[in-house]
Amino acid sequence: MDSEDSDKVQIGENKFVSKSILLSQLSTYNLYYKGEALQLRHREEEGELVIEGLLNVFWGVQRPIRLQMQDEKEAGRPRPSLTSLSSETDIDTYNEAATTDDQSKDFGDGEKEEEEADEEQQEPTHSDRLARARSDVGGRRISGRRLGIRRLKRHRCSFNGHFYNHKTAVFTPKFGSVTNVRVNSCMTTTQVMRVLLNKFKIENSPDEFSLYIVHTSGERHQLKPNDHPLALRVLKGPCEQVSKMFLMETDQVEEVTHDVAQYIKFELPVLQSFIAKLQEEEEREMQKVKKRYADIRRIIKKYMQNLAD
Repeated sequence: MDSEDSDKVQIGENKFVSKSILLSQLSTYNLYYKGEALQLRHREEEGELVIEGLLNVFWGVQRPIRLQMQDEKEAGRPRPSLTSLSSETDIDTYNEAATTDDQSKDFGDGEKEEEEADEEQQEPTHSDRLARARSDVGGRRISGRRLGIRRLKRHRCSFNGHFYNHKTAVFTPKFGSVTNVRVNSCMTTTQVMRVLLNKFKIENSPDEFSLYIVHTSGERHQLKPNDHPLALRVLKGPCEQVSKMFLMETDQVEEVTHDVAQYIKFELPVLQSFIAKLQEEEEREMQKVKKRYADIRRIIKKYMQNLAD
């Protein structure tokens, strides 16, 4: 019995697959990604097969997600108030902007003093002309830096590698864009989602999301909380043109079975004819059920009448 259990690998709650099958699929998976970072490693731990590596996850959220305003490693550092800055200002350029403003102010004071000195002297000396020429060059440079600040203010603030509006601290990933997380085949769907949300400092609860296997045919299946996404990805095969793993809101997405997926790719007139046929079939089935119960009632009433006589 123990030998049979050791040959099985858990891929979900009460779901197991043969170790040999999983290893065969893993070999195909690594051959597909040969020489790339998505190749997976495997090892044995106390007789249990463990696969680990990067798992591609595609963004499929429809609502904005909330991001932490401050990374944990920077929690001890004072930051400028985000509300005091433009919504289009890059945080990294804040210090540069402040430095440039100070330099502009100092330059303005020096220029004013030079003008007052010029008024006192009717005939400027050669050294005065040279100083004024240098001041003009410096003014052009500072004006250029001021223009650069205006351009920088049009850039959106970036936290953890993604753009978002830092006034509201929300971010909507582009639908279908891909990211990846380092996981192993023992991790459940819930654990994988927590790793993904922590990677991007997302404050939303993992309960708001779920992982879905989405096929190009339109078929869509939700992974259960205790499923093992990396093992399932290996079993589905490596080609993402056939199926992808998406992170989506649980309350915004419905599962699409294989039977339904066969129809949704057709044109509107064809779909309308399918619906008409389904309604006809439904009506026939209803008539069969009604007739069956009517026959049962008739037999029971006849039996009751015989008892009364």
